[in-house]
Amino acid sequence: MAYQPRAPNFNDDKENNTSGGKLYNPYQDLKVPIQTLYRLPTSAEFLFQEEAVAQHRSWGENLTYWTGIGYLAGAGSGAAKGFVEGVKASEHGDTLKLRINRILNSSGHTGRRIGNRTGILGLMYGGMESGMVYLRDTDDIINSVVAGLGTGALYKAAAGPRSAAVAGAIGGVLVGLAVAGKQALKRYVPI
Repeated sequence: MAYQPRAPNFNDDKENNTSGGKLYNPYQDLKVPIQTLYRLPTSAEFLFQEEAVAQHRSWGENLTYWTGIGYLAGAGSGAAKGFVEGVKASEHGDTLKLRINRILNSSGHTGRRIGNRTGILGLMYGGMESGMVYLRDTDDIINSVVAGLGTGALYKAAAGPRSAAVAGAIGGVLVGLAVAGKQALKRYVPI
């Protein structure tokens, strides 16, 4: 099926703004008498028609997204934890420069450590969720919960089968709660 380009439906008059596009005036700050307005589309634009049909991220986008989210969340919370540890570790006779150095070192060390761990969790979760979407050929809540269960179990697999089962259950429950919370938020909170 070949892509059939459509001509843009832009009207020049301001009163017939029924297409939902927002008006953009590139000359508004120049104080010149030019009043040419451009109507920009408000919906997503795609280079190929096949991209518009896809309703979910590709496996590469999924891996990148969850790894980045995991690392940034872990690094931020780890840096905050390291900041508190650095403040507590300061001694009475320390100079200001030494206290700042201790806080920065503690924040960086703890932030990197926790960020790397949560980034790996995000990488495993994104890979398992993409694998579930590929195997089941559908994108729903079950894929997310099973991916959370598998991520927890795989992350703690070296600690033994009991630890892996507990971590898998915790991962599945956390992802299930997150997905249910997201659905409730979409349903009851008007955004």
